[in-house]
Amino acid sequence: MATKRTVLVTGANGYIAARTVEAFLQAGHSVRGTVRSLRSATEVKEALAQYGDKLEFAVVPDITAEGAFDEAIKGIDAVAHLASPVSFDLTDPEPVIHSATNGTIRVLESALKEPKVKDFVLMSSVMAMLQPYTEPHTYTEADWNVAAEEAVVKLGKSTPGHIIYAASKVAAERAFWKFRDEHKPGFTFTAINPCFVTGPPLITPATPSKISMSNVLIPDVFSGKPLASSGIQASSAYVDIRDITRLVVFGIEHGDKTDGERFLAAAHWAPAQSVADILREEYPERKGIIEEGTPGEGYYPGYKFPSVGGLDGTKAVRVTGEEYIPWRKTVVDTAESLKSILV
Repeated sequence: MATKRTVLVTGANGYIAARTVEAFLQAGHSVRGTVRSLRSATEVKEALAQYGDKLEFAVVPDITAEGAFDEAIKGIDAVAHLASPVSFDLTDPEPVIHSATNGTIRVLESALKEPKVKDFVLMSSVMAMLQPYTEPHTYTEADWNVAAEEAVVKLGKSTPGHIIYAASKVAAERAFWKFRDEHKPGFTFTAINPCFVTGPPLITPATPSKISMSNVLIPDVFSGKPLASSGIQASSAYVDIRDITRLVVFGIEHGDKTDGERFLAAAHWAPAQSVADILREEYPERKGIIEEGTPGEGYYPGYKFPSVGGLDGTKAVRVTGEEYIPWRKTVVDTAESLKSILV
């Protein structure tokens, strides 16, 4: 049985981070979450009130400042670093890359000063892996998105927002591994690289516009938005938020198995049509609202990735010994969790 420890979770009020805080508490650990202000922690604190003093928060107003995490990390046994800019609507690469990279370096520097820290998990992204290829290519943990970095150098402020975001994830993860190689700390290093993360949030947003960017596909389809414009058009690769939080907890509890490893977290190839097919079956009363499209088309049995040209997320399954949550469960659970704010 894993030793119960106190884990620092950065950016604790975010969509993925809030669920990660919950997952650590459910596993019996204590959590100190960092937030920019205590006000932003209110909803998370209320949602997890049953855990009492096993959950506390520390204010880190600027994650890029020198010594930003020095106080927050005192007495901490492990770190899950999730705080980072998340948006495709970016216009200037410099501040985004600066924030992502230096935020990672600052928390690593603070971890180096705290002798109790034994494990460190970084939330990276599949965007740090999606290097363009001219031929069909199945992506694995061996891939790095060199093109995003090169595009930023070449295009500067003309760089498209999604490429700026990708470059920030590449830069932050490279800084993570470089820090390990240069400082050789006494704690383990694990990176989790999810594709689009979807699933029920810990806190139901006040309005549909507040739903996390990566989680809009299922509520879009449920609300009757045209399938062609539902979700994010960049990809149909998805993974359940609960699988991501499970992987983070695993990386902290089993750092000996994950040290030095990247984990591409990708469970399903699931375009809007797959969501419509599931929701029209599960909610027959909404058949007049949810677009029918062309049932069964555009995806594979079991919502599997194409044999060539997809994402290979099987390493996480092999190492943890646990399969990804089925896509139908993700779709239904997400719809149930958000339907109160959807038309």
